[in-house]
Amino acid sequence: MLLCLSPLPLLLLTLLAAGCAGDDSSGSSSETDASTSLTSASATTDATGVTDATTSGSASESSTTGDLTSTTTTTGGTDSTSTGAETDSTTDDTTGGGAVPGALCEPIPSCDAPPPKLDGGATPTDNNHRGRDMFYVEGDEQWVLAKFADTGILDVDLKGETVQIFLLRGCEGEWEPLGSGVTTEDDNHPTIEGVDDTGGRLYFKIPADKALAPGRHRIHMIVESDKSTADQYIDVVPPGTPFFISDVDGTLTTYEEEEFWKLLTGSTPEINPFAAQAMQVLASKGYRPMYMTARPEFLYKRTREFVDVRGLPRGIIHTTLNKSGALGGEAVTYKTGELAMLAAKGLVPAYVFGNTDSDAEAYHNGGIQPLDHRVFFQFQDTFGGRTIQSYGELLEEFNALPDLCGR
Repeated sequence: MLLCLSPLPLLLLTLLAAGCAGDDSSGSSSETDASTSLTSASATTDATGVTDATTSGSASESSTTGDLTSTTTTTGGTDSTSTGAETDSTTDDTTGGGAVPGALCEPIPSCDAPPPKLDGGATPTDNNHRGRDMFYVEGDEQWVLAKFADTGILDVDLKGETVQIFLLRGCEGEWEPLGSGVTTEDDNHPTIEGVDDTGGRLYFKIPADKALAPGRHRIHMIVESDKSTADQYIDVVPPGTPFFISDVDGTLTTYEEEEFWKLLTGSTPEINPFAAQAMQVLASKGYRPMYMTARPEFLYKRTREFVDVRGLPRGIIHTTLNKSGALGGEAVTYKTGELAMLAAKGLVPAYVFGNTDSDAEAYHNGGIQPLDHRVFFQFQDTFGGRTIQSYGELLEEFNALPDLCGR
C-alpha cells in the first residue's frame, strides 16, 4: 500500500506513521531529559497532593479540594490557608460566582474574529507554523510561544524572521498589537515552559502592563516577510482549576493510525460515537478541556481542526515538541512530564482519557485519582483505571455531576 503513495519518500512515510499513532517517538533527547527531570522533581507531589487534588473536579468532595492546597504549597509556594480560602464557594470572582475557582462558567469563546493583516499580499497557509497553547496560573509569567516551519513533513525551521504579534484579549473586541520578535537559531534561547530552542522558535514575554487576565485569549502571529501566520491559545486560571485531559489517537479517533491515513487524503479523522457529547457535558459542568497527544508537533493545526470539526469542546492542545512524535516509553516520559509541569502550577486533571499502555502508565505516574476518573476506551488498564466500551456509558453519569459553577 505504501508503495502506491509515491512520490512521498518511504522514510518520511514511516516517520509520519510513527508520529500519527497516538503514542509517537520522541525525536528530541533534550525533551526527554526535561520530562524525566520534571517527573523526578514532582515525585513527592504526584504521590501525595496530586492524588487528592484530582478528586476536587468531582465537585462533591470539598475536603479533597482543600487537599490541593498541600500540592500548591509544595509546588507553587502558595500559602495553604489563603489557597483554602479560594475554594470557598463565595469568594470566586473569576468565574462569575462559581462554586469552584477556575470552573468554566461561561461558554467557551470561539475566538474566531477575523485576524489582523499586514499590508503586502495574501496570507499563505501551506506551512507548519503553530503556537504552543498554554495554561497560565494567575501571577505566572506569560509567554507567547510558537514554532515557524515550512516544507510539509520535512518541517524545515524558519530562522531569523521578524514576527508581529497581536492579541484578541478575552477572545472578543479588537485585536491589539503586543510587539514583535525574531525566530531563533538553534539553542539561542533558554527553555521556557518545557519548550527547548530547536530553531525557528518564537519566545516573547508578555509585558506586565499587558498581562492577560483570567479567561481565554488568542494570540495571532504574522511573519513580516511572507505574511504567513500562527495562532496560540492561552487560558489564564487560578491554581486548582478543574479540567480534564484526553488523548486523541484511538481515544477520540476511531482507531490508532487513523490520522496517518487521513493526512494522506487531506481529510479529517472520524470520532468515536458519543465522545464529543461526553466531553461537551464535562465542559458544561465547568471542566476546562485539554487534549494531550504524542503526535509530532507539525500536526498541531490538524489536531485543532479535528477538535473543531468533530464537535469537541475547544481547549488547550499539546503535541510533542519534535518532528517524529513519541512511542512507547518515550510517550510515557512525554506525558508524565506534561502532567508534572501542570502539577507544578497547581493544576491536576479531574478526569483523564486514554487507550494505550503509555496513557495508563503516565496517568499512574501523575497520581490521577480516583481510579475511575482514569477512563480508557476499549483498553484494560493494569493500574486499575476504568474501561469503557462506548462513551455513551458516560453520558448519564456526567449529566448527573454537580455543576461546579453552582448553577
